[in-house]
Amino acid sequence: MMFAWGKRTYVMGILNVTPDSFSGDGVLRHEDVIVAAVALAKQFAADGADIIDIGGESTRPGSTPVSEADELERVIPVIEAVKTAVSLPISIDTYRANVAKAALAAGASWVNDVWGLRMDSEMAQVVAEANCPVVLMHNRSKPKDVAQEERLGGRYVGVQYDDLVSDIKNELAESVEIALKAGVKERNIILDPGVGFGKTVVQNLQIVNQLDQFKALGFPILLGTSRKSFIGYTLNLPPAERLEGTAATVAIGIERGADVVRVHDVKSIARLAKMTDALVRSKEIGD
Repeated sequence: MMFAWGKRTYVMGILNVTPDSFSGDGVLRHEDVIVAAVALAKQFAADGADIIDIGGESTRPGSTPVSEADELERVIPVIEAVKTAVSLPISIDTYRANVAKAALAAGASWVNDVWGLRMDSEMAQVVAEANCPVVLMHNRSKPKDVAQEERLGGRYVGVQYDDLVSDIKNELAESVEIALKAGVKERNIILDPGVGFGKTVVQNLQIVNQLDQFKALGFPILLGTSRKSFIGYTLNLPPAERLEGTAATVAIGIERGADVVRVHDVKSIARLAKMTDALVRSKEIGD
């Protein structure tokens, strides 16, 4: 699938192969994981997704990391099954080079690295050799900064930046440099400012509102706000009731230049994205 950046917004559906996703949608809750994953992937395809993002480790604030072996055991069979069931590109959501390499061999065609090639020194080389798109996300997550609330979930508190947007831009530029030095082609790089990863509620709101400033880096932008705790704390709602809040962030994000939106509720957000595109990208999409 060819992506014409700037022409329209692309929708990435989230398929969590986890038992502990903050949103409660992990397919490991089901008795037959493969059947549940394929059913969700087919539903995403029918609902208007352009990409399916498959991950085997929860990255919610305060989550416990899983081993590489467990991550592989979770995601590889699901990628293989989804690849045969739908024709959409598959993204592997991982920061581990070995997992990314195995996932690409199993049928994935994107890598979505929540640590922007900084956690595993081999990841940049894996992406370069695969010549595949890679999402480089900004991340300052530290367990000590997490505050938990039973109904609303975890959030980051007391996280300090000298200048929020400038600091994120500078650190994303460092991830880009890591990628380019390893041989990753510029055309394969997508940037994600990392909403919810080492940012407070107020900081997350600012990132969405000022998303256009990240376009200055010269790469497509992915926005991942779906059901996240900053929405929950703003609206005082649990994850299952954050669709409207997510929709508001996506609409503003598209107006500010988002190229890809990563979401749980594909049907509703795909419709919203199409309508928002008609409003703000009228020159690109024509009459």
